Amino acid sequence: MEENKNIEIRVEQQEKVLFHDVCSIIERGRQQAYANVGQIAIFTYWNVGRRIVEEEQGGQKRASYGTRLMRNLAEYLIPIYGRSYSKRNLDYYRKFYLLFPDAEKVNTCVHNLEWSHVRRVLSVTSTEARWWYLENAAKGMWSVRELDRNISSQYFERRLAAQLPANAEALQTTTDKSPLEYIKNPVVAEFMGFRRNSSYSESELEQALIDNLEKFILELGRGFAFVERQQHIVTQTSDFYIDLVFYNFKMKRFVIFELKTHRLTHQDIGQLDMYVRMYDDLVKGEDDQPTIGVLLCTDTDNTIARYSVLNDSDQLFAAKYMTYMPTEEELRREIEQQKEFFRLQHKEE
Repeated sequence: MEENKNIEIRVEQQEKVLFHDVCSIIERGRQQAYANVGQIAIFTYWNVGRRIVEEEQGGQKRASYGTRLMRNLAEYLIPIYGRSYSKRNLDYYRKFYLLFPDAEKVNTCVHNLEWSHVRRVLSVTSTEARWWYLENAAKGMWSVRELDRNISSQYFERRLAAQLPANAEALQTTTDKSPLEYIKNPVVAEFMGFRRNSSYSESELEQALIDNLEKFILELGRGFAFVERQQHIVTQTSDFYIDLVFYNFKMKRFVIFELKTHRLTHQDIGQLDMYVRMYDDLVKGEDDQPTIGVLLCTDTDNTIARYSVLNDSDQLFAAKYMTYMPTEEELRREIEQQKEFFRLQHKEE
């Protein structure tokens, strides 16, 4: 009996030490908040999570200890610091530390972010994807809503860089200037307003993208600027019109898009190849990298990936577009299918 009472006293004293330590962390965070409110607040929460985990590791080895610890700590903190330190939020801070244990890296990745950004990223399963979303949300200054859409639409997994085959070292190293970091397959374009089985012409598809240009650029990714619609290219014998032209300042190259309302064909790829060659010859500046051509179609074709000029081309890409937001499972299956399509283009590698 006496022994149990002594244990309770020691636990209570231990929790008081924890309480004072966490209060000190919060106070230091508040004092520095004027410098960078969002970044300091996030790092304060990270430190709170770290201190909680340290206490758990050094505390009693009973499953109930962690639950009681969080509940008691919340009861201490809420009267002083408000609902930001409720048990639910303390659980988030603990998870934040466990999923992002590198303090230096966290501190460099949370510029321009709020805690709501971090909390959304905590739901991502893959460690690599979590860091990628955190870093790119900061670089791109994504709103919480944009981040939520990008996670929900599996933006990370849809990048061609994430679809490299197993022997990826044989392919070019992906960097911020690599097209593989910017081309996505499939492209999710639910913002155009078409229903799942609705029919539309190529001109209507083009107009829908133009009407939602800002959202389309967000789907494309960092560094894209709109150049022209139906850009007129004149040769000695003919006139040609390219559907959509963008310039990417990260890659330092033009990116042209051709839109099709049918499945990918050899003729489509041949047309795109011609446009890319013409653009490099007639428009591209000396300081620009080679032009990229992207053909957006309703579905890709593995045979064309293997036997057309699309195979092993560094400048030609084809991607399926989806005019509706698929379910998580539908999108996962689609990504796997497009990985196979991409793999066949680089089979020789």
